[in-house]
Amino acid sequence: MKKSTFSSLTKYLFIFFTLLFYENVIAQYQQTPQSRSPFWSNVQFGGGLGLSFGSGYTDISIAPSAIYNVNPYLAVGLGLQASYASSKGYYDSGIYGASFLTYINPIPQIQLSINLNQSYVNNHYEAYYGQSGYTDNFWNTALFLGAGYRTGNVTVGLAYNVLFDENDNVYGDALMPFVRAYF
Repeated sequence: MKKSTFSSLTKYLFIFFTLLFYENVIAQYQQTPQSRSPFWSNVQFGGGLGLSFGSGYTDISIAPSAIYNVNPYLAVGLGLQASYASSKGYYDSGIYGASFLTYINPIPQIQLSINLNQSYVNNHYEAYYGQSGYTDNFWNTALFLGAGYRTGNVTVGLAYNVLFDENDNVYGDALMPFVRAYF
């Protein structure tokens, strides 16, 4: 069952990226110049990719997002996330969710952020020390309030999950550093 979950996630990610890049390839063949609508000229795309391998450990994550710049001081958007983590012989975990994003730029170099994240968590723990393994499936809500230094399209900062619960087995800490880029 673990393999089929990862395989179907891989299939959906492949389809998503194929469709995402398909539009860009077709756009290369168009002969006539097209003007961009005012709406799309204010939209930026970004997100994050993560890949970590170690001795019996694997962590893969993808988090695409899009924001709409309402004005130079405010941007709102949506994000998706999918991650898979596994430690051989101990556990494997799949997390899938969506986020509502708000970015406030009081000055061009400072960015304040509000990220409301709703995720479905599927943790499977292997048997150890004579105990049987078990699966823990649940929904998790996180509300990250952050601040960062912004230069160009990149922001580096720190966010705090005000709904953090150390017993939920999703985030290891309430504080989370971040690097985000939008183009």
